[in-house]
Amino acid sequence: AAAATAMARARRESRGAPCEETAVLYRTSFHNVIFDVLRSRPGWQETNSDTDWDFNWADVGWIRDFYDHIKFDDRQRVNHFRNHYELTRKDLLIKNLKRMKRHLERNDQLAEAQRYNFYPSTYVLPQEYSLFLEEFKKSSGATWIMKPIGKAQGKGIFLFNKLSQISDWKKDHKWKPDAPQAETYVAQRYVQAPFTVGGKKFDLRLYVLVASYSPLVVWIHRNGFCRFSNTRYSENTSDLSNSYMHLTNYSIQKTSDNYDAEQGIKWSVHDLRVFLLQNHGEAKVSKLFDDIQELIVRSLLAVQQTIIQDRHSFELYGFDVLFDQEFQPWLIEVNASPSLTKSNEEDHQTKFDVLSDMIDVIDVEGCLRGDETVVRGMDLVYNGAPVTTKSMIGCHYPSSFVGQRY
Repeated sequence: AAAATAMARARRESRGAPCEETAVLYRTSFHNVIFDVLRSRPGWQETNSDTDWDFNWADVGWIRDFYDHIKFDDRQRVNHFRNHYELTRKDLLIKNLKRMKRHLERNDQLAEAQRYNFYPSTYVLPQEYSLFLEEFKKSSGATWIMKPIGKAQGKGIFLFNKLSQISDWKKDHKWKPDAPQAETYVAQRYVQAPFTVGGKKFDLRLYVLVASYSPLVVWIHRNGFCRFSNTRYSENTSDLSNSYMHLTNYSIQKTSDNYDAEQGIKWSVHDLRVFLLQNHGEAKVSKLFDDIQELIVRSLLAVQQTIIQDRHSFELYGFDVLFDQEFQPWLIEVNASPSLTKSNEEDHQTKFDVLSDMIDVIDVEGCLRGDETVVRGMDLVYNGAPVTTKSMIGCHYPSSFVGQRY
């Protein structure tokens, strides 16, 4: 803890302007990497109070129980917006993306509407079963993936390519067309030709900070990680039930017989970018990451009018993205409470840096000037309008990289 505190103090002193150590009361119900970060910050002290704090890293239960029942002081900041689930619940995410696309089409903004084709065909079941059935019949032989809307860490997910497999699911869930009783799922067209490394499928977990929805203020961290499967990817239909091949969730992969806890199953996004540059060239790789940044911003624009703005709130989202062999990125889902438990020391360092930089941007201590576009690993990409379309995701950043402007 002492070493972490010294590192945090050095980080603050690396800013262009001096910043006095400020007494900050923090509250959190988590004892993982966020707790390590909070207790390492000079002058920060923990409190157990539900209401008397300056910085609150709360769980969604606290948001539900307390958010609407307390009057925030000017100084207080909390890590969720009131209805954060509009972006992070699988069915609502798709509803909002589809609604945004329809709005643009109705207003003859057809080119912009086409830029919302970054999510696979998706239907909410059982409500949209008839629409799904029509699409399923059009795409004979295609593979689909079913995901329960209210679960995480890969729980309840399965792949299918026959309606009989859905029939089993409907029976198991007592599904009736005139009186749906099933747990709500999304049925999503499976990305059939994902880009692989060493023959293994992976996705990217990227960290996105929304400091405000009105105006929309978006920061993207340069670091993140790729989550790999343990088993080489195959499109053979006999492998559809192999979760170790098709699902990249760490909670699933760590149960594989092939899992090596010390080596892990993650790459940093920086390592991925270097690998891609070496094998595919600057132009193609830069476009990929620019497209990923564009996908993130457009997802947030789709919910901007729906999320209830509160100046005391911020949100650190975990965006899960994969790209296919044509280097087209696809949004898989968005997490409001991305896992902050370490899988190994490298994973701890990545998450520690992301969270430390996020807190620097939130700036409870009042250390920043207010016109920064870079705060160490965090890049300001949108502030009521695009700040930059050039993505720095996966690019290197030095430890004192604070205050630079584009």
